[in-house]
Amino acid sequence: MTCRFLDMNEHSSRSHSIFLINIKQENVETEKKLSGKLYLVDLAGSEKVSKTGAEGAVLHEAKNINKSLSALGNVISALAEGTKTHVPYRDSKMTRILQDSLGGNCRTTIIICCSPSVYNEAETKSTLMFGQRAKTIKNTVSVNLELTAEEWKKKYEKQKEKNKNLKFIIQKLEAELNRWRNGESVPREEQLSSKGQNSIEQNDNTPIIDNLLPAGGGVPVMNEERSKYEEDVSNLYRQLDDKDDEINQQSQLAEKLKEQMMDQEELLASTRRDFEKIQEELCRLQMENDLAKEEVKEVLQALEELAVNYDQKSQEVEVREQTNQQLGEELQQKTVLLLMVQRELSQLQELNSLQRKRAAEVLNLLLRDLNDIGAIIGAGDIKTGSTSETKGNGSAVEEEFTVARLYISKMKSEVKSLVNRSKQLESTQADAHRKIQANERELASCQLLVSQHQAKIKSLTDYMQNMEQKKRQLEESQDALSEELTRLQAQEKRHEVSEEEDTNRLDRDEKLQKTLEEQLESHREAHQKQLGRLRDDIEDKQRMLDELTDLNQGLLLEQERLVSDYEKLKSEEREKDAKLQNLILLNEHRDQAREDLKGLEETVAKELQTLHNLRRLFVQDLTARVKKSAELDCEEGLGNAAQKQKISFLENNLEQLTKVHKQLVRDNADLRCELPKLEKRLRATAERVKALENALKEAKENAMRDRKRYQQEVDRIKEAVRAKNMARRGFSAQIAKPIRPGHHPLSSPILSSVRPAGIYAHNN
Repeated sequence: MTCRFLDMNEHSSRSHSIFLINIKQENVETEKKLSGKLYLVDLAGSEKVSKTGAEGAVLHEAKNINKSLSALGNVISALAEGTKTHVPYRDSKMTRILQDSLGGNCRTTIIICCSPSVYNEAETKSTLMFGQRAKTIKNTVSVNLELTAEEWKKKYEKQKEKNKNLKFIIQKLEAELNRWRNGESVPREEQLSSKGQNSIEQNDNTPIIDNLLPAGGGVPVMNEERSKYEEDVSNLYRQLDDKDDEINQQSQLAEKLKEQMMDQEELLASTRRDFEKIQEELCRLQMENDLAKEEVKEVLQALEELAVNYDQKSQEVEVREQTNQQLGEELQQKTVLLLMVQRELSQLQELNSLQRKRAAEVLNLLLRDLNDIGAIIGAGDIKTGSTSETKGNGSAVEEEFTVARLYISKMKSEVKSLVNRSKQLESTQADAHRKIQANERELASCQLLVSQHQAKIKSLTDYMQNMEQKKRQLEESQDALSEELTRLQAQEKRHEVSEEEDTNRLDRDEKLQKTLEEQLESHREAHQKQLGRLRDDIEDKQRMLDELTDLNQGLLLEQERLVSDYEKLKSEEREKDAKLQNLILLNEHRDQAREDLKGLEETVAKELQTLHNLRRLFVQDLTARVKKSAELDCEEGLGNAAQKQKISFLENNLEQLTKVHKQLVRDNADLRCELPKLEKRLRATAERVKALENALKEAKENAMRDRKRYQQEVDRIKEAVRAKNMARRGFSAQIAKPIRPGHHPLSSPILSSVRPAGIYAHNN
């Protein structure tokens, strides 16, 4: 089954539909059963490819439809001729299914739907010829009765008795035939076929005179009595002749009266048929009139819906303009915030560069001091001495090393916190990217909705054009129907007058015909004038409607462009919001980093001071040890144990300091690697912000120009609508429709459409 519209038919399913109903009836008392089938078939109309414009799969479907219809036509032709022994039921599935409904035990009713237009003349002729061929099929109909067992038994006994009688008759006839063949002459009394006739002839040929004779025939009758008797008999014969003549006259008169009665009955039947046809035609015209009224109401409702949709669209455009203004104001505020953030960002970059320089210098000094400390400790391993002063200095050095370890652990924790914050920033960036993707998907769905609305608007414009064409057709059909209606009303009045008055019928018919013709001419002239005015009004309204549709299309295109610009601005605004949030987060992180760097500077300064003090102490200690090395050679054996402990303690501290130094160097290298990436991102964001500012300025300028243009279009449309309303009021007051007595007011014309032919078959 296919449901596609074509150029010739917009609402047809283009398919054959077969609906089968099995009916069974059973009498409870007599147990008789009746069965039957009802086929309801809706045939698709034949399709001419040059008119339908079918292509591809639709063309293949049209071929199948025409093939099945041609197979049905061949079957009907074979059944109508009656001379062909073969009926091609198996050429198509449809003819195979409808085999019992076409040439079997059935009664078939065919309803043909055809078009009265000149454009479809060939299709109408072929459809009528198809119905004419189907009308010539003659089927013998019998009741499908299912007998009970007792009825079958009775029928069997009856046929058996009949068979016996026929056998007896055949035997007698054969015996009579054999006698005739043997040369015998069978007397007439013994002949089987003439016994009844002889008895009837004998009964008919008994003379009336014999019945009138007296009972005593052997008694001698006198001459006078005989003459008197003969006179009576002759009188009776004359009376019989007179009666026969009178009977003949009466029979001839009766036959003449019968012929007159038959003529009158035929005339009455013909008038009744004509009257029924006229009634059916009037009912059909009234139904078509009602359908045309409903069609016009639907067209008016569609126009009102279009007007309401236009008002809604204009309101939506105004709302969009207000939202665009609000967005422009918000965008200005955000550009101001963006400029402030850019200034703060430049200041933060300068502070960051200064802090990096200071941190690099401090780290270089720290590395230099650590190298000096390592060299001094290595020289002290070769020659050392233990005195009371060196013990005091060793304890001070241990305290300084513990303080340095604490500061280094604090620096490690701060570095770890910076790494965690950088990870959090990356996660927030990923979330922002996901949000942007979701917004892009939402934008795509909105664009899809906009395209759907555009397609709907195009379909509505096409529908309006089709309705205008149908309106023209309705006007033409209304003219034809009005003329036909007046003609039928005249015929109806003519038939009524002929039935009521048999005498002076010709004179009255002529007068009535003249009056009706005058009424028809006056009515036709008024109708033509009114139709001319209505057509002029319709043409003016059609021109206005075309102008409005053009304006509507222009506004729709403008609205689409504004919507696309609006969506672009919204996306750019979202991007700017995301970038502003990122910049705000970067600013906060830079503030935090600044505070951390301040704490780091303080710790580094303290560590440098402690290292400087350690260096000074080590230098003093070494100079004192060098001076007193000669004096303390003798006491070297005594202070070995304490010296070894100090040396081992210093070595451990030195190892820890080297580890901390390596960790600091690695962290510094990581920060130096991340620094160019952050600077690149910062430069990219600054360039993007500049580009967005330029795009925003261009969008504002375009929006202002579009707004001015749209305002001009709206003003022009309002003026056109106002003029249309004024014209509508002026036209509606000028139309006046005369209603004559005995005439029904004409309504809007009907829509003539071509429906596929249908077969309704009832199988007994």
